[in-house]
Amino acid sequence: MEATSIGAGGPGRRPRLEAPSRRWGERAIQGLLALCAVLSVVTTTAIVISLVGPTIGFFQDVSLGEFFSTEWFPTFEPPQFGVLDIVAGTVNVTLWGMLFAIPIGLAAAIYLSEYASPRVRKVIKPILEILAGIPTVAIGFFAASFVIPIVQDVWPGGFLGGAEKPFFALAAGLGIGLMIVPIIASISEDAMSAVPRGLREGAYAMGATKAKVALRVVFPAALSGIVASIVLGVSRALGETMIVVLAAGSTPNFTLNPVESIQAITSFIATTATGDIAQGSVTYESVFAAGTVLFVMTLAMNMISIRLVRRYREVYE
Repeated sequence: MEATSIGAGGPGRRPRLEAPSRRWGERAIQGLLALCAVLSVVTTTAIVISLVGPTIGFFQDVSLGEFFSTEWFPTFEPPQFGVLDIVAGTVNVTLWGMLFAIPIGLAAAIYLSEYASPRVRKVIKPILEILAGIPTVAIGFFAASFVIPIVQDVWPGGFLGGAEKPFFALAAGLGIGLMIVPIIASISEDAMSAVPRGLREGAYAMGATKAKVALRVVFPAALSGIVASIVLGVSRALGETMIVVLAAGSTPNFTLNPVESIQAITSFIATTATGDIAQGSVTYESVFAAGTVLFVMTLAMNMISIRLVRRYREVYE
């Protein structure tokens, strides 16, 4: 008896694996996804356009040499526009925040991926992700009221010879690190969990311990996702506002000293763009110039992230 196949093409023909025409639901979903993609591009373009005009007006009054120098006091008389002070403040809090968040976040990801039982993972990971939803103003108050006194008490050799400061960069950095830990831990754990089980089993078959499998097999295989989580955390730290305003102070300072009061770009924008400055003035336009610098820094981090992810990406079939 001759074998036949069932399908729209008739007997003896291979069946069609998809509908002759796309369903309206699929078309609607495709259109919605395309709309979201276009909306993100339009939003980014609108942000750039809103920054470019005032920034150009700012540089008609302030030279590039003056701008890329120290001494940032745009609201004083005479005003000074050395943006490197607030750039250094932004880098300062971001640096200490990442030094706190990266080890803890990666350690949590390795534990959840390689050591925790499924029951423990189902409990701990949602709790960890809830931490990312805590309002940053609450974390800022926590850093100002809890972290600052502790750092002053445990700082080696006394806190600057016994002097107490109400604000300093390390407190804000620890607050930012606390905020970033869930981002790094969650994304890194997802990347590690996506590593094929066969790689682990092959390593165990060769006599590797769980620690060696985690650090020498799973971690390198998930490196692209881990790098992406770290760069995303850095980008998030660069744009943080409330924690820096509440814990780091508002003193422009060209330093990476963790126990000095600083002012970041975001805190300058938050404290200056309050409606008290005249629209169209150089001080008003300095807010947009600082925002442009922050935008460029974030864009550079995302470009680095794309290159690193492509370089370390592993494809498994």
